[in-house]
Formats: sequence, C-alpha cells, structure tokens
Amino acid sequence: MSKKKSKKKSDKAANKNKVFQITAAALFVILIAFFAFSTFSNKSNTTGDEKLKTVTAYDFVKNGELTFQTSTSEFISKIDIEIAEDDDSRTQGLMYRDKMKDTQGMFFIFPYEFPQSFWMRNTVMPLDIIFVNKANEIVKIHKNAVPFDENSYPSVRPAIYVVEVNAGYSEKHGIEEGDKIVWRRM
Repeated sequence: MSKKKSKKKSDKAANKNKVFQITAAALFVILIAFFAFSTFSNKSNTTGDEKLKTVTAYDFVKNGELTFQTSTSEFISKIDIEIAEDDDSRTQGLMYRDKMKDTQGMFFIFPYEFPQSFWMRNTVMPLDIIFVNKANEIVKIHKNAVPFDENSYPSVRPAIYVVEVNAGYSEKHGIEEGDKIVWRRM
C-alpha cells in the first residue's frame, strides 16, 4: 500500500509540475506577443518632429466667419474660423495640423480679458498669432511664429480673443495692430 500512496503522490506532483509548466509557457507566450506587438506598433527611428507629422491630421471645422477691418472700419479680408472656446479645444489649438488654407484660421475665445500668452509646442506650421481685446481691436501681432517653439508669444496687453492664421497672412493683407475684427458664429 505504501507503493500505491507513493505513486499517487508522485503522480500528483508530476501533474502539478505539468500545470505549472503549461501556465508558465502560456504566460511566456503572452509576454512575447505583447512585446512583439508593442515593438511593431511603435517601431520608428524618426525624430520627434517626424513623429508629429505622422499623427493623424485634424480636419478644419468651419464654426464661423471673421472679417479684418481697418481702425476706420474699412474691409481688409475675411476668413472662415474654427472656434476654440473651452479648455480642451484652446489647449489643442492647431497642434499637429500640417496645413490650413489661406482663407481659414483658428479663433480662440477666452472667458476673461487678460494678458494672454501662446506657444508653438507641437504646432507643425508657422503662424501669425493675433491678439484682440474685448473692443475687437488688435492689440498685438506675432508674425511668423516658429513651429515647435516653446518660447512665449505674449499679448502684452489684455486680450479676450486670439486669431491664428498662416504665417505671412497679416503681412500679405496689411493687417496691423489697431485694426479690428468682426466675427460671427455659424
């Protein structure tokens, strides 16, 4: 009888050992698959700038129209605007977008008139950044803001709106500080 008990104990130990080996092998295969998948999906020897350019581009969404006028209310030019008026959309802005038509721009609306400051982090294309006060007067223009630049582009004076257009737009159309904007939501 002791041989039978000994054999049963030996069989149980062997079964436990097989279960352990199968479980360990399964975990090993799962880990290998996980690392292979993550390496394959993140496989890239590109720089940070190149990675940003491969991010899915966001499509422009027309939410309204904006007209630039001289200080004496003469028409200068008109653009379609995408409106950013909550924290998430203002934070996102034009980041990761690699193009925008010359007739388009991003229009930021802030809850309070206050000195504002923008940067170009993760922004692929050069922009003109136009700060506007609550009287719709342009108080500051930063022309040709450099892509990916993390330096501050301040409004200097209080602003409640900011308009971003393609770099060179304000120069091309003769838009200057002291000019005005008129905008409407669609």
